Amino acid sequence: MVPVMAKSMAGATAYRCTECGWQTSKWVGRCGECQAWSTVTEVAAANGARFRTVSAHRAVSAHSIVPSTPAVPIANVDAADACARPTGMDELDRVLGGGLVPGAVLLLAGEPGVGKSTLLLEAGALVAESGPVLYVTGEESAAQVKLRADRIGALHERLYLAAETDLDAVLGHVADVSPRLLIIDSVQTIAAAGVDGVPGGVTQVREVAAALTAVAKERGLATILVGHVTKDGSVAGPRTLEHLVDVVLHFDGDRHSQLRMVRAVKNRYGPTDEVGCFDLGEMGLIGLPDPSGLFLSTHAEPVPGTCVTVTLEGRRPLPAEVQALVAATSLEIPRRTTSGLDGSRVGMVLAVLQRRSGLKLGKHDVYAATVGGVRLTEPSVDLAVAIALASSASNLSVPSGTVAVGEVGLAGEVRRVPGLARRLAEAERMGFRRAVVPAGSGALPSPGNGGAGTLEVREVADVHQALGVVLGG
Repeated sequence: MVPVMAKSMAGATAYRCTECGWQTSKWVGRCGECQAWSTVTEVAAANGARFRTVSAHRAVSAHSIVPSTPAVPIANVDAADACARPTGMDELDRVLGGGLVPGAVLLLAGEPGVGKSTLLLEAGALVAESGPVLYVTGEESAAQVKLRADRIGALHERLYLAAETDLDAVLGHVADVSPRLLIIDSVQTIAAAGVDGVPGGVTQVREVAAALTAVAKERGLATILVGHVTKDGSVAGPRTLEHLVDVVLHFDGDRHSQLRMVRAVKNRYGPTDEVGCFDLGEMGLIGLPDPSGLFLSTHAEPVPGTCVTVTLEGRRPLPAEVQALVAATSLEIPRRTTSGLDGSRVGMVLAVLQRRSGLKLGKHDVYAATVGGVRLTEPSVDLAVAIALASSASNLSVPSGTVAVGEVGLAGEVRRVPGLARRLAEAERMGFRRAVVPAGSGALPSPGNGGAGTLEVREVADVHQALGVVLGG
């Protein structure tokens, strides 16, 4: 019998996921590795064969490669080069873990108009005090960036500006300036010659980011890449972009509010539970080392439908006010509108109030919002939402100086939350006199945390008991 020969792969096609690189011989709608939809695209099998040939060649000749530096015992490694250098912006340094590490690559993502370029211009001007900084803009002209720098006072003789969209030109500027910090605004606008795809495409973004990362590691050059975000707020482009960089920062805020926050999603050199707060004004960004009080409103007298809670943004406790309005409606389907709160959690709290506390809200419109544009997604705000809703529905005011912290379960129980001691210490520092917390927490404010022992703490087991303590029955 004549053996059956394998079919030639010349001219055949293969399919590869643009997110994780998973390959298959047939097209599928969903990647079998990362489970992403509509990311599997057709590639030439010859290219795959070429890449496999190169990889095999490298594997065969690996024994002849001379290491650039000899391996040394880990105890003898000098860690001075990995020490963070402050940028001069205290709130940014707080998030980074002390500052910028030489050779580190940062990815700063945020919605359009949130203030990313303003933040980086100010940081670049401050870093330029100790060394040259190169700011590469691919979205605006050099004159437009200069006007913004004039307005916010971010001018320095060692802050160099270049308007480029070609990767080779950017690397040429790096060789000429030899900067201490490189800022690319943004990585989606830079294109690499000889690479398929349009600027901002998956292939281009991956290649550009890989090239800039290699240069950063080789030169010990701290690099900040500005990235776009998708509609759901995640970083645009391939998922490998977040794996290539060392730090991923999210810069967000309500465009109708002046508050801006920087959060670390990934940080190889510092914590990921810190938050930097800024006030965005006409003259640029101003750090807010003590943002407490920004999310509270002032009332001459107690108003039904308001309750104050203390949320944790990273390690930082922030008092915030929750407002609710419950009004009768003639509509068959009542409105449920939220702003700054998780709509699904507000709906759950409404169901618990109706089932466990006897409040009849089925024929009422419900509106719930936060003050100051802050977004509260932490489960610890459930108790404050429940009290605000019950206060509005019963037209009873929450006594002034009261805060409520706790997660509400479906059985109506009030569950414990982390960091309660820090929350209560901050509430006492802000002048609150009574706190409603879950039963069994055992955490009281201490004078060492800023409290003077004047805060009355009331523990409650369920939401019905909490309403009785706060609203009086």
